[in-house]
Amino acid sequence: MNDYNNSDQEQEDEKLPLVAHLIELRTRILNSVIAILLLFLGSFYFANDIYAFVSEPLRALLPEGATMIATEVASPFFTPFKLTLVLSVFLAIPYILHQAWSFIAPGMYSHEKRIAFPLLFSSVMLFYIGIAFAYYVVFPLVFGFFTSAGPEGVSIMTDINKYLDFVLKLFFAFGIAFEIPIATFLLIMSGAVSISSLTGKRPYILVGCFVFGMLLTPPDIISQTLLALPMWLLFETGIIFARLAQGRKKANEDGASEDQFRGP
Repeated sequence: MNDYNNSDQEQEDEKLPLVAHLIELRTRILNSVIAILLLFLGSFYFANDIYAFVSEPLRALLPEGATMIATEVASPFFTPFKLTLVLSVFLAIPYILHQAWSFIAPGMYSHEKRIAFPLLFSSVMLFYIGIAFAYYVVFPLVFGFFTSAGPEGVSIMTDINKYLDFVLKLFFAFGIAFEIPIATFLLIMSGAVSISSLTGKRPYILVGCFVFGMLLTPPDIISQTLLALPMWLLFETGIIFARLAQGRKKANEDGASEDQFRGP
């Protein structure tokens, strides 16, 4: 009888940490959703201004007298609404990652924490840099090409919802592509691949960058090239940082071995 009661107590003790983790996970997710909602409510008043800012690269290149149009009845309301919601998620990414960090950090070793936080910070900054690169560098070139390559006599009147879908696709493509240094660094440091194997496959990786550029961007050579080349350069950046980290790790291990050999 006592053994049976002890077994039940052990099962209950095992369930309690799992329930506690699930409750904490729910709290972290709820905090993230609330942060997105607060950012959305605070910025929705400026939804039309935000859309005007995002559409400026195209509107600045439209022929005189041409404007953007709304082909659906609800588009003038729902298009800025969708953009503001997506912007709220983008702005909340640091806080969302902080919530994720707070959830997983207690189960990490100290040396894992030292490397995880810089990687999280770098990934957020690279994502924002990718979006900025798309807006300030890619959009003027791509829209300049599109607006000048049309047949004569065809009026350019872009639908506001189609335009938003187009730019959001590019924002995500460039934001994710700029995470390549982090992915390369993690693959090398985890031992999944070696620096020599990656550098040996450099020609294939360059071709792969252009293939991904073709899949992630609209079917024009300008945006494909403007995505593929930064992807390749960022891949090389990841290798450089991984090489530096491995050199530092080896130096620390050699120093520890010398101290152990010398003894107290």
